Amino acid sequence: MNTFGQFETTVILLIIILVVWDLVWTMISLWKSARRDQMVWFIFLAIINSAGILPIIYLLIHKGQPEKVVDKSASDFA
Repeated sequence: MNTFGQFETTVILLIIILVVWDLVWTMISLWKSARRDQMVWFIFLAIINSAGILPIIYLLIHKGQPEKVVDKSASDFA
């Protein structure tokens, strides 16, 4: 009899999907909060990881805010 059955395979697949789901939402929210120079949100999102719920809330709250534009030409030494 196979000790690693269909149930265990399904559970592992579900865990992998949830981890990827959480990682995607967390990375998007961290990227956006850093681009908007929102350090408190960045730290809060980086420390508290809640299966994608907190990053989704952040993205919904701040979806209409523009990101800061950095003028890279001013820092060129050429």
